Amino acid sequence: MRTELRDVAGELAGVLWREHTVYRDRAGHVVIRGEHVRRWISLAPAGGRGEVCLRAGRILEGGTTAPARAEAVVPLSAGTAALAAACRRLLAETADVAAAPAPRAPAPRRTPRARRAARPRRGSLTSWVVMACVACFLGLCFYSAWPAGS
Repeated sequence: MRTELRDVAGELAGVLWREHTVYRDRAGHVVIRGEHVRRWISLAPAGGRGEVCLRAGRILEGGTTAPARAEAVVPLSAGTAALAAACRRLLAETADVAAAPAPRAPAPRRTPRARRAARPRRGSLTSWVVMACVACFLGLCFYSAWPAGS
């Protein structure tokens, strides 16, 4: 079944995309990557004999694959044309999900105190002057407590 999946994936990749990469992932599934369309398709043996589980998803900016957005089980006996049609349908669903922006919640209003707390802390001139005064004070304390020499 594994070698059959690899052969079917090679044929399917040629039908779907001109530029593609076919490889086997760690789980043993055969993956077809279309870098130019930023999509991937995975073929894995399904529960029934002669059936294949198709999964489709997006390829993210760094080249990593996002989790599958669509899935279908298709019999291998249906042929390459039926598998290609199922893959196109899954890819269309993936594109629809990717194109729809997620609804945003309104940003919470910030009070002036929260704005001040959210600002990054920087070493200002005032803080350096305070630290220098504390260091001088401690130096004077140690100097006055130091036993007079010889």
